[in-house]
Amino acid sequence: MELRPILSALMRSKVSMILIGLQVALTLAIVCNALFIIGQRLDRMHRPSGMNETDTFWFGSNGFGQGYDVKAVQQSDLALLRQMPGVADATSTNSVPMSGGGWGTGVNLQPKQKTQTARTTLYMVDAHALDTFGFNLVAGRNFKPEEIESHTQSERLQSAAVIMSKALADKLFPNGDALGKQIYLDDDSPASTIVGIVERAQQPWVWADNDSIENATLVPTYLPYGNSTRYLVRTEPGRRDEVMKAVEQKMSEANPSRIIGKLRSIEQVRREAYAGDRAMAIILGAVIFALLGVTALGIVGMASFWVAQRTKQIGTRRALGATKFDILRYFQTENFIITTMGLIAGGILAYAFSLWLMQNYQSPRLPWYYVPIGFLCLWALGQLAVLGPALRASRVPPAVATRSV
Repeated sequence: MELRPILSALMRSKVSMILIGLQVALTLAIVCNALFIIGQRLDRMHRPSGMNETDTFWFGSNGFGQGYDVKAVQQSDLALLRQMPGVADATSTNSVPMSGGGWGTGVNLQPKQKTQTARTTLYMVDAHALDTFGFNLVAGRNFKPEEIESHTQSERLQSAAVIMSKALADKLFPNGDALGKQIYLDDDSPASTIVGIVERAQQPWVWADNDSIENATLVPTYLPYGNSTRYLVRTEPGRRDEVMKAVEQKMSEANPSRIIGKLRSIEQVRREAYAGDRAMAIILGAVIFALLGVTALGIVGMASFWVAQRTKQIGTRRALGATKFDILRYFQTENFIITTMGLIAGGILAYAFSLWLMQNYQSPRLPWYYVPIGFLCLWALGQLAVLGPALRASRVPPAVATRSV
């Protein structure tokens, strides 16, 4: 088929051609970047925490009675929790991964270092933490009971031993020899020795980038917040919900001079932490489907209008020997040309939009393969959208050419 007659016909309908081309271009630019953002959000939502999320929950205890001894209550609570039916282990902690609140500090390799080597979150825990969190110890050992200290918020940390995530250990010591090395968790703190390394431990702040999300350090410390203590409990498989109800009742009965906060499973913590990312993915997904639908309808409408406008011309071509396939191919080729022109402009817009996102929102660069895949998808969409009107055009009988208007 010669392209010259098709191009000549298109030049007589410039406005329709330009509008559909612009619609295709904007659709490609927006869809490519929206899909990339959705992919980023889904990757964030599925970042592993390193915990046993299925069987674990946490809650807070806030004392208010006169003479409330938070340290004594903390020890009695832990003893009570660990002996309850269905409880595999329990620990006190200042925070958990994905919770949104915690304690962060710099990590130095030399005392009074001017520039921090890295940043880390601190989990204040005891010797039961590894088992309770479900962290996988890949090197070294767990804390010893005698290494567990007791501090208040105003006191400086002086922990002789720490356990850290593998990601942080590799960042501090790229040669892989972190075990047994000394670090400094504060400008004027004494040295702490790395006695263990866990495979993975996510920070409480889900907005952290992938380079720092697993920078975590476990410190052997009992650290209540005033009269408040937070507990993490891991249950036997399948008994989490049952144990959560029993724990809430037992804790309230054990000491009426305090309020037990809402018990939250780690699965719930994850859902709440990534609710914004989930909503963003859903909204962008809806935008993508809406854009593709509007673009497809635009192509259908344009092709239907041209078929109605050219009915007598189509009948003339049929009378001169054109087959149904020739008519079908004509309209599909015409649509392919319009779509291709729009896609070329859309490819430029897609990368320009990505550059704008990089400059204003620190977004990563759009991978090169998104645009070629978008080309293929929109080519297919255009051909499917025009198929219905093209089939109607191919069924126009030659007798139409002889009818008078």
